[in-house]
Order: sequence, then structure tokens, then C-alpha cells
Amino acid sequence: MSLSQLINRRVLLAGAAGALVARPGIARAENFPSGPVKIIVSVGAGAAPDLLTRLLGEHLSKLWGQPVIIENKPGGAGAVAIKAVAPVAPDGQTLYMALATNFIALPELQTNFPLDVLHDLVPIGFIGEQPIMIAAAPSLGVKTLPELIDLLKRKPGELNIAGGNRGSILHLTGEWFRSATGTKFTLLHYNGGAAAIPDVMGGRVQVTIDAIASMRAPLDSGQVKPLAETAKKRLENFPDVPAAAETLPGFEAMGWMALMGPRGTPPALAEKISADVRTVLAIPELKNRLIDFGNYVRPMNPTEVRAFIVEQQQIWRPAIMEAAKAIKQ
Repeated sequence: MSLSQLINRRVLLAGAAGALVARPGIARAENFPSGPVKIIVSVGAGAAPDLLTRLLGEHLSKLWGQPVIIENKPGGAGAVAIKAVAPVAPDGQTLYMALATNFIALPELQTNFPLDVLHDLVPIGFIGEQPIMIAAAPSLGVKTLPELIDLLKRKPGELNIAGGNRGSILHLTGEWFRSATGTKFTLLHYNGGAAAIPDVMGGRVQVTIDAIASMRAPLDSGQVKPLAETAKKRLENFPDVPAAAETLPGFEAMGWMALMGPRGTPPALAEKISADVRTVLAIPELKNRLIDFGNYVRPMNPTEVRAFIVEQQQIWRPAIMEAAKAIKQ
């Protein structure tokens, strides 16, 4: 056998071996789903991310012809849910709906956390971004974000602002707002905006920072006065509410949700599920319902999801450092 023939034979054998390795992943993608699909979420039933996941699950169930079961595992800023999904078989039958805080705050604030979220989880699809609303009690008498900043500067340390759970995106937004405005105030922590509203109405809390979905009823009823939202520009369904960036250039604080699989999920399977997610997110009925919940669809493939998460980690690092100082105090 000549040298060229030997080289060609080795190339063919290597290609065949690669095909054998790749084939299981392709077969999984072709046969998915083989039964009910479970999506684990890190919040309790009824919370905004849970409701959004259930809406998505309904449409995926129709597309796949299989039940999509939502399982709630709250606790530890997502740590409980991540630990539950990381060791499962990478066959796509168990997935994880990650929140921004799982990747932004968890790795930085829980130094003993045993998993590397971008190593032990595989990005699949992006569900959307959730802008945050900064709103005041009507009794405070401020109507705009500049008026609030001016009041905070005139009364340093006298106002209370509700800012979600410690280590959450809402908490980090509060810390970023404090740093960006050079103001002093007390940041109080609640399990969502609904829990803070009674204190806002009672006068104990003057301002609240929360996801639009959690604040929709108080906003619609006039219990709180919207001052600004934290998207890059004004939202189509809130055209009269300024973006915070109009006052604080570069201030863009968004929650978001991404569907993830356990480590070892084959690329072909991840892409198949991702394509299916993008298909249902393009359905006008679902897209409009998600917007009603304050979730703005932004389709991404697995590679784009990973790049987005890495970018977000860099953007939020200064706010995380401030949050870490506050937690230690």
C-alpha cells in the first residue's frame, strides 16, 4: 500500500469514527421528545418567571405532541434548581429555565457554590428580556426620574426603596441606581413587588424597583407612579414612560430568561430544541401574551445565548461588587 493510500485510509477511518461519535447526538435530536418534557424553574408557582414558562410550555407541548411539565424548585437564588438539573441525563427530557440572576449574581455572591453554571449547563434558547420599572408612591409627589434623583440628593439617607431579594437583578439594579446617581437611600428587600406594595401605600417605602410583570396591577390601578423603565429605549406598550437611560446614559438593567440543558447535551439536540423554541416564540398570540407579562422576545440560537450571558456577566460586575459590600454590612 502506498503512502497516499495509507493516509487516505486513515482519513476515512477517522471520519467514520467521528460519525459514530456524532451519530448518538443526531439520533437524540431526531427522536426528541421521546416522552414528557420537564422544565425546572427556580421560583415558586405563580411568580412571573413561572407564568412565562408555563405559557411557553403550553405551545411547546402542542408542537411536540408531548406534555411539558413545569417543576418549581425555588431557593438559593437558583442554586437549588441548578443542582437538580445539572446531573440529569443530557437527553433534552429535563431542561432548566434560567433567570438572569442565576448567571449574574450566583457565581459571584455564592463563593462556595459547587457548580460552574456555564460549564455545567448548556445554553439552548433565549425566551426574552424583562425590563424593570422604577415607580414611586403617589404621596411622594415626584413625577419624573430627575425629580426623584433631586429629592434623594436633598434628603440623603431619608428615603426607602424596595429592591427585591438580596442578590437578585432587582437588588443589583438598586445598587447600580445608587452608584449612577451618587445618592444615598435605604434599599429594602422583598420577595417581589407585590409584597412591597402595601408598604409603598402605607408610606414606609417611597419607591419600588421591580419587574413590569409583578407591578402591572399596581401600575394600572395608579397605586404607584411609573417614573422610568430600564430598557435601552421606550417600550411600545409604555410609550409615556421614559427610559432611565434618557436621564442616566448607559443605564440598561434587564432581567431575562434562557432555556438551558444539562452538561453533555449534544449540540444537534440543543439546536433542535432551540429552533422549536424560536418557532413558538414567533407565534403572534404567544408573543403578545408574553409582552403583556413584561417579557420582550429576543430569539437567539445556542451560540448567541452563551455570548449574551458572558457579555451580561461583564456588564453587571461593578453592581455585583457593590451588592456584595452591602450584603456583608
